[in-house]
Amino acid sequence: MSDLGLDLEDERAHKRRRRRRSGYGCLAVLVAVALLAGGAYYLFSVGVGALQDRLSSPEDYEGPGSGAVVVEVEQGDNASDIAETLLAEDVIKSREAFTEAAIANPDSRGIQVGFYELQRQMPAADALEILVDPANMLQNTLAFPEGWTVDQIVAHLAKNTDFSAKQYTKVLSKPDRIGLPSYAGGNPEGYLFPATYQLPPNATPRSILTTMVDRYKQAAENVGLEEGAEELGLSPHEVMTVASLIQAEARFDKDFAKVSRVIYNRLDEPMPLQFDSTVHYAVGRDGNVGTSDEDRNVDSPYNTYRYAGLPPGPIMTAGEKAMNAALNPVDGPWLYFVTTNPDTGETKFAVTFSEHQQNVAEFQEWCSQSDNC
Repeated sequence: MSDLGLDLEDERAHKRRRRRRSGYGCLAVLVAVALLAGGAYYLFSVGVGALQDRLSSPEDYEGPGSGAVVVEVEQGDNASDIAETLLAEDVIKSREAFTEAAIANPDSRGIQVGFYELQRQMPAADALEILVDPANMLQNTLAFPEGWTVDQIVAHLAKNTDFSAKQYTKVLSKPDRIGLPSYAGGNPEGYLFPATYQLPPNATPRSILTTMVDRYKQAAENVGLEEGAEELGLSPHEVMTVASLIQAEARFDKDFAKVSRVIYNRLDEPMPLQFDSTVHYAVGRDGNVGTSDEDRNVDSPYNTYRYAGLPPGPIMTAGEKAMNAALNPVDGPWLYFVTTNPDTGETKFAVTFSEHQQNVAEFQEWCSQSDNC
């Protein structure tokens, strides 16, 4: 047999092996293509689902809502915090609905701290519209002017809140519970600061009175009360007593520092202050500008006709201007002053008693023609 025959046979065997391998290769390619196609379909399906989830709106109530619920926006709350509060009260159906509404509404950055009344199961955008309007805040606005006594403040609170005068008085009987400064000696007179307050719906007698004392402390810090009192050689309580007298006796801001100087000049003499305002406090009367002989003879440490020096404490609330005047009396020699015309508030100051008597005569002329004397 020749070598050529052997070569032909070997070639035939080689071709048969190649055909078998080629079949296996095609099958592998088909399987791979199928796998790739299935994976692509799976990824496509997942991607479409995720995209649909992202494009779909968050769960939200259709509204309009029902019932009523009070919620509080606290200091430092952001949109997510507010959403949590609303969700807990079933005002909104999902956090996402509210936060998306907040993102779309630039006014949401100005939501104010406070209490708001909303409904349960509201559309998130409707709930947000209520919160962005400060007029919807639940609060009781009460104003307390300078020159009021504790009794007047309590009466005003009892008239304009859901609590009785007895409840406020009970709280005031335990001054430590409302944070009175130690130098007040447990007496709240003069330490419930005159200002306008926004009372939240969950206010209590204790929280209201504590807020007023806290506002006093803020004013005391603003004017540097304790440091200024030390420079004057007085206690903060004595300075607040002077401030209350200034508030009671002076009608105009321009007179505050001059009245302050008269007080300190008379204390330095020494000579009694002889202020009608302290006698009014002693006898429990306000409104009239004069005093009778009987009034001026009342035996009370607040009667500055009968007792020299400062009264035991403030006789009314004083604002920051009076507090500043008590700490910063203007320079001057005056020992006397009198409001010659209480209708206009005109006040005249004098150095000598004879000069003062002339000014008093003007007041008496006004008094003879007035029903308020």
